[in-house]
Amino acid sequence: MNILTFDIEEWFHILDNDSTKSEKEWSNFEYRLDSNMDRIFEMLDRKDQKATFFVLGWVAREFPHIVKKIHELGFEIATHSDRHQLAYNQTRKEFAADLDCSIKSIEDLTGVKVRTYRAPGFSIKEDNKWAFEELIKQGIEIDCSVFPAKRSHGGFPSYGHSEPSIINIKGVSVKEMPINLVNLLGKEMIFSGGGYFRLLPYTLIKQMINKSDYVMTYFHPRDFDKDQPVIGDLSLVRRFKSYYGLGSAFSKLERLIDDFEFIDIDEADKRINWDLAKNVEL
Repeated sequence: MNILTFDIEEWFHILDNDSTKSEKEWSNFEYRLDSNMDRIFEMLDRKDQKATFFVLGWVAREFPHIVKKIHELGFEIATHSDRHQLAYNQTRKEFAADLDCSIKSIEDLTGVKVRTYRAPGFSIKEDNKWAFEELIKQGIEIDCSVFPAKRSHGGFPSYGHSEPSIINIKGVSVKEMPINLVNLLGKEMIFSGGGYFRLLPYTLIKQMINKSDYVMTYFHPRDFDKDQPVIGDLSLVRRFKSYYGLGSAFSKLERLIDDFEFIDIDEADKRINWDLAKNVEL
């Protein structure tokens, strides 16, 4: 089962960086989302491919025409938070308010219930697992925030599973579709989106997918924008992670869709036998 998803945010929505951390700083940058989304829409139409779009509430307000087009084209829309802040840096009250605002901003445009969520930077981890309770309170049925390995932004290595599972926490539950891992030469590897996808050679990505029963991809419009400006205050490591492989990523994605069958999260939810899924007690 291979799932195709996109996180819809602007090119400057780079986490944990002073010059891009909030709406005040975002006003200093040009918008590039329209042209980047047009390219994605054209490719998905040409290949007759479904996908799930995780949209920021901020995007719904700044680019309502984009969200309406996603809906009109028949794609599933989920929330990626409201203002793209790391969840573990928010208080529980701030997280709940941000989630509520994002859901309302999207639903006001589409009239369709938002039932799926992904945290910016996969930033739900052991320390802020209370976020799952807040998701359930606000009607989220499927979460896609668990990154079951160590990473710079969050990571939840103690989660212990990289396949669809059910999270049980304080008497309530939510379905989890985490990022998947694959064991390569004794090491757990992530390959299915973002900088990992841009960095790794396509032959290796294809090999990893062939070894996997479940693949959750995640791409951003900026992953395919080789002409985007460079954020000046990034460290050398962050700059490499943010800009490496931009020129070749779109053709890699097209090859990926040609070589494998992909479905959206809604279809995956229907195909998964949740009665047999692992239960994770948090």
